Order: sequence, then C-alpha cells, then structure tokens
Amino acid sequence: MEKYLPILKVSPFFKGLSDSEILSVLHCVNAATISKKRNSYILRAGDSTEVMGLVVSGGVLVIQEDLWGHRNILSKCCAGDFFAEPYAASPGSILNISVIADEDCEILYLNVQRLLVSCPAACEHHQKLIRNLVRVLANKLLIFNDKITHVGKRTTRDKLLSYLSAESVRQSSLSFDIPFNRQQLADYLCIDRAAMSAELSKLQKEGLIKTNRNHFELTVCNQ
Repeated sequence: MEKYLPILKVSPFFKGLSDSEILSVLHCVNAATISKKRNSYILRAGDSTEVMGLVVSGGVLVIQEDLWGHRNILSKCCAGDFFAEPYAASPGSILNISVIADEDCEILYLNVQRLLVSCPAACEHHQKLIRNLVRVLANKLLIFNDKITHVGKRTTRDKLLSYLSAESVRQSSLSFDIPFNRQQLADYLCIDRAAMSAELSKLQKEGLIKTNRNHFELTVCNQ
C-alpha cells in the first residue's frame, strides 16, 4: 500500500494523518485494490455495496443509463477522487448508478462500515476519519448540486455557458481543460451532441469562447 501514499496524502479522507497513520487506517478499513480495463464495469446499478472506491490511477465515470443505452454522466472521477461513498455509508441501499472505467485504472476499496462501528483496535484516528468522511460526502453533494444547476437551464446554450463559467471559476482561470470529451460533455449536460456542437460553433463565432478538444478559453466582455 505504500506506493499509493502520494495519492492518499492529498485525499480529503486522509487529511491530517501521517504516513504511518494512513497505513494503519487502511488496515482498519480492510483496504483492497483492484485493476480494471477501459470500458469495464466497476459497480452496476441494482447492486449494493459496503465499500467506497478511491481512484489511485486512471479515471472512472459515474453514470446512469436506461435499458435502451441512453447515458447520463453524473461525474468523472480522476486519481484521488472517491465514488459510491453515499451508498457505502448506507447499508443495503441499492445503487441507482453504475461506475465504469473511462481508461485502464486502479481502484482502492475502503469499507466504510468499519468506520461507523466501534473500532476493534481502538484506533485513535477513528473520529478524525469520520469527520473527514462527512467532508467527502458534503463535497459530493456540492458536485451534484453543480450538475443540477447546469442541466436545469432551459437551452443548450445556457447549459454550456453555465458549465463553462463554473469550470472557469473553479479553476480560477479563463483558460482551462475540462475532464470530458465532446460526447461525455453532451451526456453530462443531458443534451444532444449535434446540437451542442452547433452551439459551440456559434459561441466561437460570437467571440465568447475558443475551444480545441477539451481545452477552452473564455472571453469576458466588459460592459
């Protein structure tokens, strides 16, 4: 597990813990690693889970999809990001999301239930971890709140501008990369890809944005 310490040390879940304390915690929560190939399922809707996943390499997509293959991307998780934490913290909850590998990846599974009961080893870091878990869950709510804000806009143009504006603020720059390719961005914003491409072209012609693949530059006009 030592090789994962550079990722774990910057994770909000392990905030305030030393290397030795992190390794002790990993033992406490029955940490285990798995490797997944691109496009393979990590978790499937309809199942339940007692573990949350931490991406230690590669990236995964948290999605919802119907029987006809229509996909709604809820979020993308890169190295250092968690997924499935609300379900892991609620025993017996049925997943209404699936998680798939967006690229070859490694996942560290952590058994959250071990934090919600008295630690048999009387782990002195137990309370700190619970506080950190609350922060992780709160951050996930904020991420989903952002998505609701974007998809709640009426038009494709408004959805794009809402998302790009939020990313600019989040990254503190008018020039930034987004984590999605074009199809993924359309799935995330719940819009048709062709309509989205047409609107991006309009925004470029109007001088509001410049874009190349997943890189965007925004132009703010002073009133």
